[in-house]
Amino acid sequence: MKDIILRITGKQIDDLFEEDQVQFVTEGKLYKRNGAIFLIYEESEVSGEPGYKTSLKLKDDTLIMRRFTRGTKPDEGIEFKKGQKYMGYYETPYGAVDLEVLTNSVKSNIKDDGKGTIDIDYHISLGGVTDNRNILNIEIS
Repeated sequence: MKDIILRITGKQIDDLFEEDQVQFVTEGKLYKRNGAIFLIYEESEVSGEPGYKTSLKLKDDTLIMRRFTRGTKPDEGIEFKKGQKYMGYYETPYGAVDLEVLTNSVKSNIKDDGKGTIDIDYHISLGGVTDNRNILNIEIS
């Protein structure tokens, strides 16, 4: 397992083409197993999920994002694969909301030393009420 620094930039574009961007830097871990690359890091106030850990599993052209808190099992995760739609639920303090994710692209450029980038471009709909395009860039150093 290797110690890494992640710079995570998320951009959200709404249906009026207004953009909102958030960026944070955090420490994490990287390891490889069975042809997949795993990244694990702590969420923060900036990401809106303090107290959670996030696990990213990247294999070929698919990325699976899972979140969990101390002492719990990871959630089922969201699968990002170009052209595929993921359907599930998003837990809020007020109850579960239908979640739909359509992945436009997943691109990665991670070298043998663990440094590189992951870019995910996707549309997300929560309860059919919001429909936003999200662009997530993860720099690993």
